[in-house]
Amino acid sequence: MLCGSGYAQQNTGATNSYKKRVLETTEVDFLSSYYSQNGDNAAVTGGVGREELTDVTGTIIVSIPLNDDDILTIDAGVSAYTSASSSNVDPFDGSERADTFVASTGASRSDVWTNLSGTYTHSSDDRNTMYSGNLSVSSEYDYFSFGFGGGLTKLFNEKNTEVSINANIFLDTWTPIYPTELRPFASGANGLDNGFFSNKTITGNTDYSPTFEKFTDETRNSYSVGLGFSQILGKNLQGSLALDFVKQDGLLSTPFQRVYFADVADSFIQEFQLADAIEQLPDSRFKVAGGGRLNWYINESVVLRTYYRYYFDDWGINSHTASIEMPIKLTDKFTVYPSYRFYQQSAADYFFGYEEAFSTDTFYTSDYDLSKYSANQFGMGVSYTDIFTKMHVWKLGLKSIDVKFYKYDRNTTFSSSIVTAGFKFVMD
Repeated sequence: MLCGSGYAQQNTGATNSYKKRVLETTEVDFLSSYYSQNGDNAAVTGGVGREELTDVTGTIIVSIPLNDDDILTIDAGVSAYTSASSSNVDPFDGSERADTFVASTGASRSDVWTNLSGTYTHSSDDRNTMYSGNLSVSSEYDYFSFGFGGGLTKLFNEKNTEVSINANIFLDTWTPIYPTELRPFASGANGLDNGFFSNKTITGNTDYSPTFEKFTDETRNSYSVGLGFSQILGKNLQGSLALDFVKQDGLLSTPFQRVYFADVADSFIQEFQLADAIEQLPDSRFKVAGGGRLNWYINESVVLRTYYRYYFDDWGINSHTASIEMPIKLTDKFTVYPSYRFYQQSAADYFFGYEEAFSTDTFYTSDYDLSKYSANQFGMGVSYTDIFTKMHVWKLGLKSIDVKFYKYDRNTTFSSSIVTAGFKFVMD
């Protein structure tokens, strides 16, 4: 009390104001997931064959308060997958007999994706304006991406109304990998006289002569703008709206995805059907998505979260997404949140199933992600929160744990499941 009194006397007449920091201390998130899928419509083998894939991801996110107003967030992640589908980019590089419905044991069956991004956020003194900027790089065996962007958020009406805008640009580069049997038919190559065919016997149509040219443009640029509006509608109700625009240019086809034509006789090596061509898609695409959220605080234990989005693009796809989630607070520390999501889309103008496209078509793909389908996803999550961070690991206090499981099924043969886990720590 004496020290406080003395300090006050030295600053008589001065006006002292306290400004709460945007982020009090450094926060560290450790995220991980395990994903698996299967189906019978692999795009690598022209719409038929196994889609089996497993993926393990690890991510660390560090949010650092630079001062009262500024935060630097670093996000680093690694994702490693093994895929029966991608293994058949080169079905002849393994020890087993080549077969459309059997995974190859060669090098193309797996890959590793790495990502590093940084975001800088500044908040005004009154906390009603926020600016952000970001940079990112990611890489895998055949793809490299560099991105940057920024955003602006404004709060009005005593922080009951929020308006935001953000924009991002991604400048990507392919290192195209083509199906093995097509490479000898590139411009200047020697076709069936190539050494690849010297120790292999072609059955079915022995006069194998596919349609193939390497892509000359190996870049893909994406530009996006997002608009957001959020409003507190009442003591227990909050709503938000979002509108997103995306423009893509460049190589939008996937170089290693095969297509089989209806008007070309089938050729085989062993039990593997040789490609008639690779996927050909337009070099531009424009996407628009608009949606809204409505969150209802029912009582201290239950919240209802709803979401709807409509999407369309100039490739002919229209889609509807609707979801509902209901967090239920069991205790002060534990919450469970069951969820359900429904999705439905029309087919792209350029989608053809196995042996449905014709060699006279300009654009074609047998990627079932661009087909007509509907899907259901059921989820369950559990979270543990300790705002006092009693549990410690070194200098990090455990603030929360989140574990989620989602099961996804299309009305085709495709299905998947994912388990995610997240651990949030705060630094002492």
